[in-house]
Amino acid sequence: MTNLLLYQQIAQQLADDISRGVYQAGERVPSIRKMSVQLGVSHATVLQAYASLEDQGFIRARPQSGYYVHPNAMLTAPTPDIAKVEKPSKVTRGSIIEQVLSESRRDDNVMALGAAVPHIDYLPLRPLQQHLAKVTRFNSQKAFSYMFSPGYEPLRRQVAIRMRDAGVAVNPSQVTITHGCVEAMQLALRVTTKPGDIVATESPIYYGFLQLAELLGLKVVEIPTDPTTGLCLDSLQMALERWSVKALVMTSRLGNPLGAVMASERQKQLLKLMRSFNVPVIEDDIYGELMFEEGSHKALKGYDKHGQVIYCSSFSKTLSPGVRVGWLVAGPYQEAVQRLQTFTTHTACSVTQLAVASYLENGGYDRHLRHVRQEYRKNLTAYQLAVQRYFPEGTQITRPQGGFILWISLPGKINTQDLHRLALEHGISIAPGVIFSNSEQFNHCMRLNCAIPWRKETDQALATLGRLANELLHSA
Repeated sequence: MTNLLLYQQIAQQLADDISRGVYQAGERVPSIRKMSVQLGVSHATVLQAYASLEDQGFIRARPQSGYYVHPNAMLTAPTPDIAKVEKPSKVTRGSIIEQVLSESRRDDNVMALGAAVPHIDYLPLRPLQQHLAKVTRFNSQKAFSYMFSPGYEPLRRQVAIRMRDAGVAVNPSQVTITHGCVEAMQLALRVTTKPGDIVATESPIYYGFLQLAELLGLKVVEIPTDPTTGLCLDSLQMALERWSVKALVMTSRLGNPLGAVMASERQKQLLKLMRSFNVPVIEDDIYGELMFEEGSHKALKGYDKHGQVIYCSSFSKTLSPGVRVGWLVAGPYQEAVQRLQTFTTHTACSVTQLAVASYLENGGYDRHLRHVRQEYRKNLTAYQLAVQRYFPEGTQITRPQGGFILWISLPGKINTQDLHRLALEHGISIAPGVIFSNSEQFNHCMRLNCAIPWRKETDQALATLGRLANELLHSA
């Protein structure tokens, strides 16, 4: 009993030091050996204390390195609540989404805290420029010619190699190159649905999907999604039993905007459920390579043994949104996808396909990913703590395990569309919650882009947002 009390005392002392800022997020805490000598206790007692702190989320172990303060150790704000199921409905958000996006793009000097686009500092511009120059000089015949579906074979081979990291084993012949992830999603929806069909999706969901669903004349049923664990399987089953759902669109790793990650057992349960109803899944894995703990979670496609999952992704969030190189693995729908693509866009741009393939073949991509993961981890912590410090009491914040997006829920009757308009007057853009759902459930929420370097100006922008949010709260 004495040892138990002693390890608790040690854990509490270190937790207090972390809370007071003695040890900052990401910093190494004293080693087990050093703490043992300092306090005159056994290694086992310190190890027990550190295990307790790890369970509480204050520290985490790094293999062969020691224990470090967890980025979320000083984050006390709760996570956002989940939504409720509403009946399927035609998408009517298109005009609102266009309005918000148009307002945000009106001034190039606006700090874009709403758009999920990496700052230029986080893109490997020089290597891409070098490879663009190389392929246009030495492979100009292919670079400046038509390229048809399924796309440039060396690039498809490199994508197949990359997908091994997501736990997905595919052959290059199974990969179709697309004009970004949006085209991949569009092709997947067009081969699995027709106008008037019902599609299930996470809630909240990326606004681009809502625009796409409206364009294709689809009805959407939104499934409540937990900010930590992902799609609610009970609600999904209820929707499948009640309505004739033709496809499920979801993200198992770092969904947009919640950043949720679905554990492997829940992924397997999801696939079993979808197979029992014979409904295909369209997986958007565009942020998957930005998981902070590399290899910690497979994509849903990695557990797919029956061709249920159409996998979609792109290099927009890792290399550059401007190269417009995405891909999909369509399984039994591949022939239909390629036929449809041939009579629409042919495939992605020839020049950028060759340049991206050259870049991937010559290395450097994994090093780039390691760098941006580290930067985004630091940024997320800084943004979370700033929101906690400046925003109204009762604000809820997500804790994503990767990527660069935060989802924030504001208290009271704050309408973030109003906050969006006020923020634009101060040179700041946000993404209001109204554009992430076909319902009114998220009008008090907003998405923040943390792929902007943390500087004095960034802190000041969040302080301004917090002040405006407080003003709206008190005027409601």
